[in-house]
Amino acid sequence: MSAWIRQIHRWLSIIFTATVAANFVAMALGEPPAWIVYSPLLPLFLLLFSGLYMFALPYAARWRSGRSAAHGR
Repeated sequence: MSAWIRQIHRWLSIIFTATVAANFVAMALGEPPAWIVYSPLLPLFLLLFSGLYMFALPYAARWRSGRSAAHGR
C-alpha cells in the first residue's frame, strides 16, 4: 500500500506542477476562466493527504511495534 501511495504522490506532483504552469500561461494571455484558476486545488489537496499519510508512516510503525518515539532517539 505504501508503494502505491508514493507512486500516486509522485504523479499528483506532476499534475499539480502542470496545472500551475497552465495557470501562469493562461494569466499571461488575459483573464483566465475560473476553472483554470482553481484547477491546481484538487491535486494540491490530494498531495496534502498523501503527504500526511507518508509523514505519519514511521510514527505509526513505531506505535504498532510498541516502542515510543522517545525510545527511538
